[in-house]
Amino acid sequence: MKFASTRIIAADIKAMVSFYELVTGARAQWLAPVFAEIVTPGATLAIGSAETVALWKEGSAEPGANRSATIELQVEDIDAEFERLKDKVTLVHDMKTMPWGNKTFQFRDPEGTAVSLYMPETEAAKARFSSR
Repeated sequence: MKFASTRIIAADIKAMVSFYELVTGARAQWLAPVFAEIVTPGATLAIGSAETVALWKEGSAEPGANRSATIELQVEDIDAEFERLKDKVTLVHDMKTMPWGNKTFQFRDPEGTAVSLYMPETEAAKARFSSR
């Protein structure tokens, strides 16, 4: 099995796509007016408008309701990314090193989903990621 993507259902798809283009530096591929993908080397972030929910089952997803998942993006230079984004996003927490060795900061997208940018900082974390 291959992990392919994470999909976010958005009330305002244009705002969400623009936000994630800013964060990732990647251009979205619009596959339909109600669906876009931002492809990164590790995985794809899919963004669907609220209208797409009915394609599966009405009421099966709700924009802005996530409080349990975090979108995590590994970066080369966490300090540079923090400087680039700190005044453009709503921070959840400033830079810190987590107990598992990643240096990270977290913010929210326009509809409330938590987003963390991180890079391995400790030797153990660097070793863990170099083996992937």
